[in-house]
Amino acid sequence: MQVFDAGAKTARGLAATLILGPAAVMWKAPASLFAALTVAALAGQARAEAPEPIPTAQICDRTPGAWDDTAEANAISLYALEWTPFGPSELGWEAYVPLMQQEVGSPCDPTSAGFAEALATFQARYGLAASGRFDQATFQVLRGLWQERRPFVMARVRGECPDPPPVGDLAYLTTGEEHAERLTRLLRRDVLDAYRAMAAAARAEVPEIAAEPELLRVFSSFRDPEADAARCARDGNCDGLRRAACSPHRTGTAVDLYVGHLQGMGVDSTDVHSRRHMSQTPTYRWLVKNAGRFGFVPYVYEPWHWEWVGR
Repeated sequence: MQVFDAGAKTARGLAATLILGPAAVMWKAPASLFAALTVAALAGQARAEAPEPIPTAQICDRTPGAWDDTAEANAISLYALEWTPFGPSELGWEAYVPLMQQEVGSPCDPTSAGFAEALATFQARYGLAASGRFDQATFQVLRGLWQERRPFVMARVRGECPDPPPVGDLAYLTTGEEHAERLTRLLRRDVLDAYRAMAAAARAEVPEIAAEPELLRVFSSFRDPEADAARCARDGNCDGLRRAACSPHRTGTAVDLYVGHLQGMGVDSTDVHSRRHMSQTPTYRWLVKNAGRFGFVPYVYEPWHWEWVGR
């Protein structure tokens, strides 16, 4: 019998399919968005709230025959599905499993009958076919929920580009909080306090993080909008996938955290193999389960990128 202790959560909220470019550049709402909003409205959902806690243990096995075929289909697509969730082609959906487990309220392995049953419950809640099988329509609803919890993204949907904070609201990180280049980095003061509390908790709770000082150190925080614009013009790569002309880093509430990296690739490599590797690290998995305690929400495409929204 497969039993998991879980800090996972059940999902509630608006199943809006916010099809924003990963870095939230220019945005147009496609017809599918309005269809998803209609489904959500009919279901009586108001907004994408953070998932609620579930019981501390779950049994992931099921009676033989129940969900077996579905679990087998998920086991195949987990590594073999060819799809383009963010533009570039990807193979499999393993990189998104930790966030999915948290959202559907099941810590069960994605190839298990227990996960299939939890996914079917989630699908039914948002007006999808309750098959228990992972598919692109389900991912679009999940993505919409995750995106809507980011105030910066919602501002971009409204056509706004938030102003940077006053310089007096920013504070310096210490060299022990900065990763790699040891550049002078800034965050909004309240965000820096929340980051410090979160990093301290992670080191106290996860032996792997305590043993590796570089983990959870910051490699990007507040970025001056004018400097970002100059870099966009110089490098010509502000396409919304690799970099944004209007970046959440301008707000002083976004942090890029070192969660580990694949040998030969950068700490912020968007290569699918790199992101898959990061998503399986103890650091990232702890963040998925616990960052919300400190007011941080994830950006699904970048395992290293977290935004503070308050508690």
